[in-house]
Amino acid sequence: MADIQHVVVLMLENRSFDSMLGRLYSDRPDFDGLKGDESNECDGKTFSVWTSGAETAGAACFPDPDPNERFADMTEQIFGAGLQPPSPPTMSGFVSNYMKTVTNDPRGVMHGFTPEQVPVISELARSFGVSDRWHASAPNQTWPNRFFVHTGTAGGHANNSPVRFPYLMPTIFSRLTQCQRTWRIYFHDVPLTATLSTLLSELPDHLYPFEDAFAGDAMAGRLPNYSFIEPRYFPSLALNRMPNDQHPPHNVAYGERLIARCYDALRNGPGWEQTLFIVIHDEHGGIYDHVLPPQAASPDDDWPDGFKFDRCGVRVPAVLISPWIPAGSIVRPPAGSPYPFDHASILSTLRMLFDLGEPLTRRDAAAPDLLAALSLTSPSNSGPASLAPPVVAPAADEIASAHGAAPNDLQQAILALAATLPAGSAATAMPIGLLAAARDQVATAQGTTAGDILHQIEAGFGRFFRAPGS
Repeated sequence: MADIQHVVVLMLENRSFDSMLGRLYSDRPDFDGLKGDESNECDGKTFSVWTSGAETAGAACFPDPDPNERFADMTEQIFGAGLQPPSPPTMSGFVSNYMKTVTNDPRGVMHGFTPEQVPVISELARSFGVSDRWHASAPNQTWPNRFFVHTGTAGGHANNSPVRFPYLMPTIFSRLTQCQRTWRIYFHDVPLTATLSTLLSELPDHLYPFEDAFAGDAMAGRLPNYSFIEPRYFPSLALNRMPNDQHPPHNVAYGERLIARCYDALRNGPGWEQTLFIVIHDEHGGIYDHVLPPQAASPDDDWPDGFKFDRCGVRVPAVLISPWIPAGSIVRPPAGSPYPFDHASILSTLRMLFDLGEPLTRRDAAAPDLLAALSLTSPSNSGPASLAPPVVAPAADEIASAHGAAPNDLQQAILALAATLPAGSAATAMPIGLLAAARDQVATAQGTTAGDILHQIEAGFGRFFRAPGS
């Protein structure tokens, strides 16, 4: 088995496989990408998949506005308007669901990027491996799917909201600690892992600001066994930064820069030959994909929202990067596997690599692991020495516009979480108190935009979560 001592996961936001990587290979029959004739119909009109001719600032933000992504919306997108299981999935409801807001451009959710428009993720996919059989863990939005990558279940919660704090699912992080393995979470503004109540007492010693710590740790050989990277979810006036999570309508170029920064630090650090770097997105965010979501193993018997989590969500981009992976790999589960890769495959891979014991849930027990992708007999695929990220810098008016915009669904969920978390004086409760204090200002501040409140939440987390000793 490949000698892997460092697994690094970067989970971005809300893009389908077809939208980011569907045009990666046009000449490979073993790659399930777009042919160009895929379409949806709405109001008697046909809307085909398409891509813009030039990667303008506007095109890099498609679709705008943000598509719908709640469980009911995804059900319509997958099965078609007015349909649901046991009807067969058709992938025919993306446009009709998007056009529930009649001012939307119906072509928005059918848009995708060429490899030239997203050169960083495309070069890494070609230089190492891409999986065209990686689905979101469930047809749900951000929080349920991020819960799966940390816990192997969503606790039965089908949407981000209403918030059902506390979330008490056991985590892979605690299992790593129990097995004397090391881990860190590198975050930009708000670490969504703070939603996991069982982890709160451990978080302060394991949270590191990405900008201050990640590249230095990678270049100095200080990376733990498992690193999880959270992108920037909010615009920051103080730091002159735009979100780099790729959540529509955020500019995908900022996410490309983040991927390149992570890769360059890993590739040129002393631990490169013992590293597996995984770039994935949490869910498809309402954007079109043509592959039918398959069935999934129900993780547990906890279904407060009535959904058994027994079917996968839409395909998401998944790129596997390691010197143990042959260039140009199309990574799929073993022949005969009843399930595709999903976010729980990260848990099954960690358990195998680091001897972490029993599965957390029935889902990660059934999830195929990624070890077969590490098929070289030695770490001989060095890959590009570095990547050239897109040259993109936010203008002052761009940040100001994003700062003053209405919050997207994920940002609203974070605000709702802050309103329900208990405040406290203990050190481990301090981030909760900061969130709650920021949320309370929503009702009292005069003339304060949603962006101002979101920035206060960002600043609250940033002040508290510092690397030990800094």
